[in-house]
Amino acid sequence: MKAEDSATDSSAIAVSGGRAGIRGDAPAGIGDDGPEGDRDGGPARRPDGTPTPQAPSAPRIGTVLAVLGVAAFSLTFPATAWALTGLGPWSVTTCRVVLAALIAGGAMAALRVPVPDRRHWPGLLVVAAGVVVGFPLLTTLALQTSTTSHAAVVVGLLPLTTAAFSAVRTGVRPSRVFWAAALAGAAVVIVFAVQQSGGALTTGDLYLFGALVACAAGYTEGGRLAGHMPGWQVIGWALVGCLPLSLPGAVFALLGEDIHLDGRTVAGLLWLAAGSQFVGLVVWYRGMAAIGVARASQLQLAQPLLTLVWSVLLLGETLTPAAPIAAVAVLVCIGVTQRARVPAGANRDNQP
Repeated sequence: MKAEDSATDSSAIAVSGGRAGIRGDAPAGIGDDGPEGDRDGGPARRPDGTPTPQAPSAPRIGTVLAVLGVAAFSLTFPATAWALTGLGPWSVTTCRVVLAALIAGGAMAALRVPVPDRRHWPGLLVVAAGVVVGFPLLTTLALQTSTTSHAAVVVGLLPLTTAAFSAVRTGVRPSRVFWAAALAGAAVVIVFAVQQSGGALTTGDLYLFGALVACAAGYTEGGRLAGHMPGWQVIGWALVGCLPLSLPGAVFALLGEDIHLDGRTVAGLLWLAAGSQFVGLVVWYRGMAAIGVARASQLQLAQPLLTLVWSVLLLGETLTPAAPIAAVAVLVCIGVTQRARVPAGANRDNQP
């Protein structure tokens, strides 16, 4: 978003740190991102035109935000399993989108956030198709036949998929050490998934692989757009843009599927809407904007391991002895990817 897009209310909206930030009465975490940026959504600059150096703490804060996003996402599959105890897959998918859109839309209306510039609409469409519709629907369908722990491990391939999408879309080229560690982590995940499923792929696995592609595309575009507008607005506009389809879809799904609401079903649905679909993506996109899509994506290698813990604590599933071995191997790979050289920014020629 450019500064001139939000010039109608300078007391509430400001371009900060290369992204439009909210000042004044904005909630914590949605506010000012730093020094005032230029009018093209680029880095902040001194009066002589030279870029202002990024604060040393910015990468650390970005890592913390990305980790918080991973923690929120790790509860997505257990929450989906809970929601499916009383709702059908289409009801779960559409209702979570509608509820999250109402939360996001209410926040943007209260803060009078202007409509994004037209050049950002194609990217927002990719975000909507990937993380608002595609990933939730495909993973919900997969969890009808797959266990939460198995689905979590398969989706452990998401970091590698996201890094590959990012390299193509943004022009960022991580080092060979980064790719070697990312591939090693992915290999651990694949071996673990095959061992868990008895050596054969299922229909649920096909849904999960489709979800990987959809989510990686959405993450990459969302991380890129978070360099031009606050991350919460990226997911907020994607959610609100889906309302014309998700709202009637929710009505038809609720009328066509068996509904048996209880406390567990409602709790699972509320977490999917508020935690996974909105708050988790807010901090995740902001973290990606600070440390880069490729580096942030590798933090998600820890997500399957966290989900395995939740599957035991919340769903009573039993883990195999291979789980702790895979956990240690994946954590080592994460450490290597975070220390490997990754270019700080994307090729500006690849940005709209």
